[in-house]
Amino acid sequence: MTETRSSIDRLLNPRSIAIVGASPEPFTLGNNVLSNFSTFAYDGPVHLVSRKHTEIEGRSCVGRIADLPAGIDLVALVVPAGAVKQAVADCAARGVGGIVVFASGFAELGEEGIRAQAEIAEIARAADIALLGPNCLGFANFMAGVPLTFERLSPTVVPGTGVAVIAQSGAMNGNIREALRSRSVPVAYAISTGNEAVTAAEDVMTALVEDPAVGSFAVFVEQIRDPAVFLQAARRAYALDKPVVLMHPGRSARSREAAQSHTGAMAGDHAVMEAFVRAAGVTLAESFDELFDTVILRHRYPQARVRGLGIMTNSGAVRGFCLDFGETIGLPLPAIAPSTDQALREVLPDFAVIDNPLDITAMGMSKPALFGDTSAAMLADPGIDALLVAAMGGAPPQVMAKWQSLKPVLTAADKPVALVFLGDELPMPAEFLEEIRTAGVPFFRSPERAMRALANIAKLDFVEDLPTPVRSDPSAQTQMLPEYRGKAVLAEAGFAVPRGRLATSADEAVAAANEIEGTVALKVQAAAISHKSDVGGVKLGLGGTTAVRSAWTEIEVAVADAAPGAPIDGLLVEEMAPKFALEMVVSARRDPSWGVVVIAGLGGIFTEVMRDIRMFPAGLPKERIKAEIDHLRGAALLSGYRGGPSLDVDAVADTLDRLGRLLLDDPSIMEVEINPLALYPAGEGVRILDVLVTLKTTE
Repeated sequence: MTETRSSIDRLLNPRSIAIVGASPEPFTLGNNVLSNFSTFAYDGPVHLVSRKHTEIEGRSCVGRIADLPAGIDLVALVVPAGAVKQAVADCAARGVGGIVVFASGFAELGEEGIRAQAEIAEIARAADIALLGPNCLGFANFMAGVPLTFERLSPTVVPGTGVAVIAQSGAMNGNIREALRSRSVPVAYAISTGNEAVTAAEDVMTALVEDPAVGSFAVFVEQIRDPAVFLQAARRAYALDKPVVLMHPGRSARSREAAQSHTGAMAGDHAVMEAFVRAAGVTLAESFDELFDTVILRHRYPQARVRGLGIMTNSGAVRGFCLDFGETIGLPLPAIAPSTDQALREVLPDFAVIDNPLDITAMGMSKPALFGDTSAAMLADPGIDALLVAAMGGAPPQVMAKWQSLKPVLTAADKPVALVFLGDELPMPAEFLEEIRTAGVPFFRSPERAMRALANIAKLDFVEDLPTPVRSDPSAQTQMLPEYRGKAVLAEAGFAVPRGRLATSADEAVAAANEIEGTVALKVQAAAISHKSDVGGVKLGLGGTTAVRSAWTEIEVAVADAAPGAPIDGLLVEEMAPKFALEMVVSARRDPSWGVVVIAGLGGIFTEVMRDIRMFPAGLPKERIKAEIDHLRGAALLSGYRGGPSLDVDAVADTLDRLGRLLLDDPSIMEVEINPLALYPAGEGVRILDVLVTLKTTE
């Protein structure tokens, strides 16, 4: 029976390869690729294609791709951009499984390059070829000894499982790979995906997530082209305890521009991406140091969940720093449990302060056993999920004495541990470095780096059963509804909206106000006027016929002056809301790549200036939505600040949940923004004071 293998499996695990553009000239791309296969002692057939040579380094060459045997698994195209299209077509005719295109000069250059890239992608897809690149560095499969890259590499033995490094950038692929290997972290695969004309980072993740050789993923991308595929792979990795650590530049406008010129990536909304990938169990890193350090800890402890960190040191200054820094980065440092307190008092001097972080005092110099004894006690604490030992190392004999005390405790720990010997570049004893690498204990030279990595793990999130992102057309035409029509949409969906109706004359406004009773608000209604107060289009607290008529006239004059010619539907006459305690801005919108995202923020200066908002995928359970609200920097205002009443957070969470589900259920709604949402004391609910609804037009 003939075995059927996927094209991406043939790409990453080839049983036969060909190098088109092979060269005998040292340090040329074609020679580097060939030399790598010699260095790695690849045991499959290696075919060479060269128009200039009939033999290279003892291997015979053919002059054309058409002369290659049919069904080769993988072909490296070491050819200029102008020759790539024909070469891909020739490979398709020979039944090739995968192709690596090194050449640049495609989508990263603009419209002409985008068209050329689309042409080679069309040929590859039609032939079911997994094409890596163009504009990529290639890849290395260290487990199978496949070094298909023009970067000169040396083979590496990978015991057990290794990290799969996936990066769109070739330079970052090498950077991450070597940083991990320098710290004795095994790398199973290192893959540069480049412009991703056909095969993207998420496709590679999908192909490798079930690979028993892969224990974790280090991913550096400037764009996730198919979020649904990425999230599915990330969720599968989470289920298999294969951590995914992601670095994704693109927060700033200039960074997004750089990504476009670099890999042809069209970077989307970074905050939306973060919200969705976190909910899929992905750990995010914001710097290279964080990426390296977090991968090291996550690969070593794939099941780790850090809700509380214990810190042991032999310096009061380090203790004080860790307290400040832990608060700055949001890393919980729980209080010592009573049982741990007792155990520590039995081994520490009377003058030691029992706390977390724990300073074991200078007694550690004369009694190195304190390092191991106190670490063991803290690891036994039920409130501590991980332990950081951040100590002054000292002279080589002192370093070794401390390590010998710590070694049996840290190597046997069933919780994540990390060891820091301060002193920056001060050399460590060779014996110590060899032993700690063999033991697999993560080692750092600064508490900041270890704490940031642990904080990233502490932020690890996962949500069951979130809706799969559905792409929408980013170029679709939309229309913004005036407030009265937007409130009608919400009312039809079951939201409670204030009593009111549209008036097209002063007489109708008076009649509507009389029906409502009490004081009313008048608000101009026009699709072209979203900020009604800015044009003098709002009057509040109106009571009686005279006040309503006068307000009608004032609004007419002000709007005609501020927005001449704007088509006006009329004025909304609406009951005034009771005095409220606080206002929020809440919304849901449809991201064209990621799907429906929900946003909550405190109103006024908190949203506009401080950007105090939380963003999360639609479909979160209510309790998770409440947790998101609680993470607002100004959340204290919701829970009885300075003697005020606790506000109805349950009602806010219900509104956010229903907004998200409204967009999930109705694809014609692109965005709903309630601004403001008035908050009242617990049990008294919320009020929708103003709303903007954006619909997709049918044109």
